[in-house]
Amino acid sequence: MTFVERLEDRLLSNPRADRVRDVAALTRRSTRSKRGLFRAEGPQNVREALRLALASPAGQDPAELPVLDAVYVTGPELERHPEIAADLEVLEARRDVFVRAVSTEVLAAMTDAVTPQGMLAVCRTPRPDAERAAATADLVCVLVRVQDPGNAGTVVRAADAAGAGAVVFTAGSVDPFNPKAVRSSAGSLFHLPVLTGVDLTDFSRSAHERGLQLLAADGHACVTVDELADAALLRHVGARPGAQADVIGGTHDDAAPHSGRATVALERPTAWLFGNEAQGLSATERELADLAVAVPLHGRAESLNVGTAATVCLYSSARAQQRRTQPSISTAVARDAAGSPRHGGTDALGGAPAQDGSHAPVGTETPAGADAPAGPGGVVPGAGEPR
Repeated sequence: MTFVERLEDRLLSNPRADRVRDVAALTRRSTRSKRGLFRAEGPQNVREALRLALASPAGQDPAELPVLDAVYVTGPELERHPEIAADLEVLEARRDVFVRAVSTEVLAAMTDAVTPQGMLAVCRTPRPDAERAAATADLVCVLVRVQDPGNAGTVVRAADAAGAGAVVFTAGSVDPFNPKAVRSSAGSLFHLPVLTGVDLTDFSRSAHERGLQLLAADGHACVTVDELADAALLRHVGARPGAQADVIGGTHDDAAPHSGRATVALERPTAWLFGNEAQGLSATERELADLAVAVPLHGRAESLNVGTAATVCLYSSARAQQRRTQPSISTAVARDAAGSPRHGGTDALGGAPAQDGSHAPVGTETPAGADAPAGPGGVVPGAGEPR
């Protein structure tokens, strides 16, 4: 008898069973908090949860990452993913994980998804330490009062892809272990520490003490991420004296409230701050940063979704940081860095970021379909859907 056949012999088929109700209750934040559990749905999330569990010695929990507790799967879905079946068989033999085959009706009762994906995992919520995250990471993503779970998951995924060492959610933010956020993260929650309920003031103090600079994504900033990237590239290739490769516009009082600190450089260890979808970062929150930075808009879009803006900023930092380990750079890129004009009239020294000088109002979108009143300076917040 195969492993799948053995599982189907113990099929859970009653949608009203206590175990089914317990898993379904994890849709509620209060239940997740009380039980210290969350639900990860779909093959990609289950696959990453299994890989993490298999990478840990039997009976030992991985530090600061979710711990797999149970897996529920339909027979047909398991047959479509033999690699997942093989991993489940190993873990069941170790008696580390509860595994149960369920009917399609049971799986539908367990999840809030419109179209259940055939399997889900129940995991123990990690409790990583914020100070440790700031001390050990060169790139940290901080979400400040972000409310949409789809945005939260998208940013976690982008941070993971950019090589960030941690994602921080401040107090008042959406729970990143919300089922929709977990689905949007596509397994990235199992790759890096995700902290919740963090006080931004305390975090900024710890980050600065450990050598991280804080950059605040703000659509009204005087400095753009392109300018920071250009300055970092110039420092890398030695295209001009280092004293001239400092942050362009770094003397603007509104852009650099902490001008007494070390010069901002994109290749330095960095924590990026991204604000609430409707309001962005408050003045008090921006004051905690070393520099406010805008994402330039070169087309006619009025704003960027916070997930898209975060991807641009995180990848800009990651690219600058990665160059420190690269022995050389192409002559063509070096020539461009030295001042060759770029598409749209923007030169390598950060000339006009757009024809109208506009920057992306980072973190100021509204839900799709909602009427958006004009924001500061007449900018109408845009709308964007997470991936």
